Amino acid sequence: MIITRTPFRISFAGGGSDLPSFYRRHEGCVLSTTINKYMYVIIHPTFNRQGTVVKYNRTETVNNIRDIQHPIARQLLLDHKMEGVEIVSTADIPSGTGLSTSSAYTVGLIHALHAFQGKFCSQERIAREACELEIEKLGEPIGKQDQYGTAIGGLKLIRFREDESVEVEPIIIDRGTLRRLDENLLLFYTGITHSAGEILKEQNANLTGEEDKFRNLVRMTELAYELRDSLTAGNLDDFGRVLNENWLLKRQMASRISNDVVEKYYRLAMENGALGGKLLGAGGGGFLLFYCPKERQKRLRSALSDLTELAFSIENSGTKVIYVGEKDWE
Repeated sequence: MIITRTPFRISFAGGGSDLPSFYRRHEGCVLSTTINKYMYVIIHPTFNRQGTVVKYNRTETVNNIRDIQHPIARQLLLDHKMEGVEIVSTADIPSGTGLSTSSAYTVGLIHALHAFQGKFCSQERIAREACELEIEKLGEPIGKQDQYGTAIGGLKLIRFREDESVEVEPIIIDRGTLRRLDENLLLFYTGITHSAGEILKEQNANLTGEEDKFRNLVRMTELAYELRDSLTAGNLDDFGRVLNENWLLKRQMASRISNDVVEKYYRLAMENGALGGKLLGAGGGGFLLFYCPKERQKRLRSALSDLTELAFSIENSGTKVIYVGEKDWE
């Protein structure tokens, strides 16, 4: 049996610049971090080594792996020419909430399959293979930030090059700055799930046809660098301002990124202590992230009392194997 644990990620600035419609014209850049909420993937041989089982929010049992309905599991088992196994996944966070659950599953399963076959695989390679699977093989209209953001841990700047290469720069900050950042970041669940694919399709089209939206995204990549510089200098004064500017630009990128519910809670938060924030993921629902100094947080929590808060902290580890059982199969 192999068990992998893959952290979810939150992005602060530059989201959307990982789409090819942008980075093939201008280098993309996202600043993100992994958090201590996880996707767990378990793989072990089935009892009779005949059927293949995939368990997620439903259970599939098949004799031919081509009959698996879960597209990620089906494609990866076909790629690895593997059957007679049971794959089980469970997560701390529901899907469709902007924390990259789908890519975390892909990353975790790729890692598990390599480990199950006794092969070491670097986090960078796992991220690259996850991008190839989701974008090229499955044709998802998504970018590359989620795969790299979950596979590789910690605070990081992720650059997306015109030649399709990806560069990850760890952001090294002192413990005091990291502690204050952790203390001042709050997550609230809107209760709305969303389909990232449809929103990203529209955003892709807008980047191709509307220069003002392209310029907005250029500015969002500049904000990612501004955040990096503030963090490395140990200066968090601009963190809220940058988050707010990034959100005001992001919500213009596609019609369904924001909605009345999101706008209501964002306004309430800004009126009650938050210095800035954003909706995580492609948009439409999921989690709202706010930067709020510790002394103002009681007021903010009171104003958003009908939302569910998710306590979290920054996680420095990326995807990892957390359990290896004895090999009892041929």
